[in-house]
Amino acid sequence: MPFADQFSDLTVLDLAVHAIDILLVWFVLYKLITVIRGTKAVQLLKGIFVIVVVRVVSELLGFNTLAWIMEQVMLWGVLGIMIIFQPELRRALEQLGRGKLFARGNLQEEEERNRLVEAVTKSVSYMAKRRIGALITFERETGMGDYIETGIPMDSNLTSELLINLFIPNTPLHDGAVIIQKNRIAAAACYLPLSESPFISKELGTRHRAALGVSEVTDSITVVVSEETGAISVTTNGELQRDLELDEFSKIIRREWFGEKETADSSARWNWRGKKNNG
Repeated sequence: MPFADQFSDLTVLDLAVHAIDILLVWFVLYKLITVIRGTKAVQLLKGIFVIVVVRVVSELLGFNTLAWIMEQVMLWGVLGIMIIFQPELRRALEQLGRGKLFARGNLQEEEERNRLVEAVTKSVSYMAKRRIGALITFERETGMGDYIETGIPMDSNLTSELLINLFIPNTPLHDGAVIIQKNRIAAAACYLPLSESPFISKELGTRHRAALGVSEVTDSITVVVSEETGAISVTTNGELQRDLELDEFSKIIRREWFGEKETADSSARWNWRGKKNNG
């Protein structure tokens, strides 16, 4: 067979070169996708895909006029893309010259993590100083769709300003929990299951019991700001960490939400009975 004969003539070195060539092409495509992800270029790619599909289908069905129009669009579209996206192309070439084009994916992820942690920390700090009660749950591996359905859908960008406004007293959404999925606020005014453990400290209110309850049935992270004292608490895996300083809170969020290898001061850790671990 001619096709098989072509492969039989290749040496091990040739196969290795072809394999590396294919891997490099995939790597470049992957990096390009990460560069344009979240930009208006994504919509452009969708438009190009639609045009290509229409061109192929019209050719198969014999729609010659439509096929000719799509061919002209594709022919002159390259020039149009270069004009429309001239700023993006120039920025990409500048980054390539500085050697930052292929490092942008990880940089973007790190910047987004920092933005999210800063937004949550800023909002919690604001509410703690003013003793505004808050209950914020971060979804991890265990889906929280059932609890999201109990609240008001939002699907909004996570910002400190929006998070603070959701918990301002006497507003429609202040009562209940805000659930965050990845980097978005999925819903507000959600109901969480209350912990039924008889060993919970009597000084803990409904927000803390709800935070403990959801942490007992999911792997979520839940933040509580006390309305009475302004104290900041975090629950994970049925364990409550109370009276956290802002720096400790930020470290815990980074570690538990993003898996960063930062540890909080163990003296601030409390278990679900409301007593210190070493006590």
